[in-house]
Amino acid sequence: MRPGHRVRGPGAGRCPGRGPRCGRSGRGPGPDPDHRSGRTPDRGSADRGSATVWSVGAIAVLCVVFGAVLALGHAVVVRHRAAGGADLAALAAADHWTRGGTAACARADRVARAQGTRLVRCVVVGEVSDVSVASGRGPFTAEVRARAGPAGPAESPAAPPPAAP
Repeated sequence: MRPGHRVRGPGAGRCPGRGPRCGRSGRGPGPDPDHRSGRTPDRGSADRGSATVWSVGAIAVLCVVFGAVLALGHAVVVRHRAAGGADLAALAAADHWTRGGTAACARADRVARAQGTRLVRCVVVGEVSDVSVASGRGPFTAEVRARAGPAGPAESPAAPPPAAP
């Protein structure tokens, strides 16, 4: 057959048996069916499908990393919720110290629950309240301590003695 010449009519392009257009098996045009990729047996036939395996592995690694980032983000949110609840509970207890420690801690408990946290410990000594609040469940539990009271003069560390000349 000449280059650029087309065969037309019934059975055109079919291979009736063995011949130069029938491939090795004699079943039709194209490469041998044992080597469907068109490659010769000595060139990379062992790699078939390796891109799929690498893709699945990369997707699995990305899913694990994404899960770890989500878990860390959740832990940060729980910690901030506990810190906010502890601060507000300590302020509420310090604000109600004149009614006694039990009433002040009851107010701190109500404020902590309103913030979605649990009051773990509450101590009121004079005008200063010291509370601990927990937030979260399971491995994402955060417990934060906060103190509140009146502002007073800042305590400064003892000044070092003057150096002798």
